[in-house]
Amino acid sequence: MKVGLIGFGRLGKLLTRYMIQDFDLVIHDVVDRSEEIKSLGATPGTFEEACKCPIVIPFVPISEFESVIKKMAPLLEKGTLVADVCSVKEMPANVMKKELPDHVQILATHPMFGPDSAAKTLFGSKIVICNVRMEDNYFTDIKNYLETHGLKVIESTPETHDKEISHSLLLTHFIGRTLMAFGAKSLDIDTKGYRRLMKILGTVENDSWQLFEDMNKYNPYSLETRVEFIKAMGEIEERLES
Repeated sequence: MKVGLIGFGRLGKLLTRYMIQDFDLVIHDVVDRSEEIKSLGATPGTFEEACKCPIVIPFVPISEFESVIKKMAPLLEKGTLVADVCSVKEMPANVMKKELPDHVQILATHPMFGPDSAAKTLFGSKIVICNVRMEDNYFTDIKNYLETHGLKVIESTPETHDKEISHSLLLTHFIGRTLMAFGAKSLDIDTKGYRRLMKILGTVENDSWQLFEDMNKYNPYSLETRVEFIKAMGEIEERLES
């Protein structure tokens, strides 16, 4: 089966390496990455060619997601499955339901891994999937495919996903970015706890600021989480000072 990927960033490249074993991939990127795409066994294609595939996955920044979906909408064949990979779920799910034709099936996903954590294997990694508008049998087939490839599949609603991710992923990135701004670095005299903090820093330092900004901007629960966290830190500081 052909799968069209729109965007060839860090996550797109990672999943290309794994998906090429099972699918014929047609990949479009705004930058000419033809040679790199070919080197992975995939086929470079136009935007239109990628959208003509039975499954289409946009790998684009959240801030560009709506405009890309609107551009895709008139090009999609009947029965096409569009699956997003954004780190928030309510916003892309709502955009896809609004902008895509009724004959298009919609799956919202969040791969809970990245180029650093899944560089060697996907086995044991988590992925969240939300049945936004899919036939039940097709949804089950997708879930079974992911599980047989070693992924831990979590079924969720977009709302539940965004609430929980605001405390897990967003908070982790917030702490990691704070450690970077603080200038935290490896030390000879350290503790296991400090080394764990450095691992948090390591999970975010290769991700772009745009990703961090977008996941906070488009998650409706992110501000509340940040405010609660900073308030808790302030209360601890007050106890120390008193």
